[in-house]
Amino acid sequence: MDKYALRCAVEELLAAYAHCLDSDRLEEWPDFFTDPCLYQVLPRENREQGLPIALIYCDSRGMLRDRVVAHRQANIYGPHAYRHLISNLRVCEEPDGTITAQATYTVLRTLLDPVRYGSTEVYSAGEYRDVLVWVEGQLKLREKTVIVDTCRIDSLLVTPL
Repeated sequence: MDKYALRCAVEELLAAYAHCLDSDRLEEWPDFFTDPCLYQVLPRENREQGLPIALIYCDSRGMLRDRVVAHRQANIYGPHAYRHLISNLRVCEEPDGTITAQATYTVLRTLLDPVRYGSTEVYSAGEYRDVLVWVEGQLKLREKTVIVDTCRIDSLLVTPL
């Protein structure tokens, strides 16, 4: 696959990923990953110091599904909507056939409770570092590391980034 086509495929995957989360179709979120997989959210400061402590760590699609179930049934949080903005994508195909991608992301959160309805704020900003592979003609995430610049989360980190 040429570089342009590969970049378009990665951009399409990331756009579909963001649309899935922003549309609250969380039950479909694990389908973007291989099994096993790695999804982790790391504070930038931990990453820079080589500390492996993650805010969220899931190493299988089963763990991703459990996270969605907890989100739907156990967590208590105010109603909100997310908007993901993804930019500055860089894509590289490795000799072993895996694809690495880095992108900048910003997540805006709009509160939907009656008191603060419509109030929008930057909820999280940082970098995606992804490892992708082709599985039966479909591009999938084998690893997604979200490096958050905004490591101080002012509420429960309930929805995946």
